Amino acid sequence: MLKRCCLLSIWLMCCLSGSLRAELQLLTEEAPPTSFSQNGELHGLAVEVVRELIRRTGDEARIQLLPWTRAYHLAQQQADTAIFSTVRTPEREAKFQWVGPLLIGTTSFYSLKSRNLQFDNLQQAADSGPLAVPKQWYTYETLAAQGFTNLYGVTSSKSMVTMLKHGRVQLIATEDLTLDAELARGGLRADQVQAHLPFMRSAYYIAFSPQTDAAVVQRWRRALDGMHQDGSFTEIFRRWMPHAQPPTATE
Repeated sequence: MLKRCCLLSIWLMCCLSGSLRAELQLLTEEAPPTSFSQNGELHGLAVEVVRELIRRTGDEARIQLLPWTRAYHLAQQQADTAIFSTVRTPEREAKFQWVGPLLIGTTSFYSLKSRNLQFDNLQQAADSGPLAVPKQWYTYETLAAQGFTNLYGVTSSKSMVTMLKHGRVQLIATEDLTLDAELARGGLRADQVQAHLPFMRSAYYIAFSPQTDAAVVQRWRRALDGMHQDGSFTEIFRRWMPHAQPPTATE
């Protein structure tokens, strides 16, 4: 009888430990084609990868679309919380636990082709007049740290492109992977802009808060490795970005 009670207690503890696993909060922003809302539902390359990782890990999780500044703050302060996709940088390294990369992009300056501008170096770009960049982007931090005093901090990539279209700024700075979608939201096409001086290569990750259990993060890393090994990651990536190079598991 005592043995049965012990076995029952162990079984109940296992059941309770499984049922008490906290729900993960996975936060993202409006950033097509990696994450965006359409008819009330979330879509995009990163969203699709995260959903597959949820399925493979068996974790209870909820994906939520939030403004970037709020999502970034919550992902640093709350346990069982992650933000995606965010650039992994030396300054941010200790602030998160990282799973990825999900994609890698190259940032360049862009101007209207009709302006026929030419730049040979970063200093010329810094001296070119107002340069619009969303203030919450790592790109803004990078250019400010390099001494750019002509930065015009805006609230969104749509505002950035709109200002370029109407001649309020000479340049914008953004990535090749998201350029088409950003231009479309601001009323421009890719054939209307010209790229100048690629100056930054960025790897985008899922970033878990420091308070999240390290075992959870490791489980997600293993699941992502599995997606690379069976080809499902490349399949998703090619569907959303057929002309880009998917990152490797070890990059």
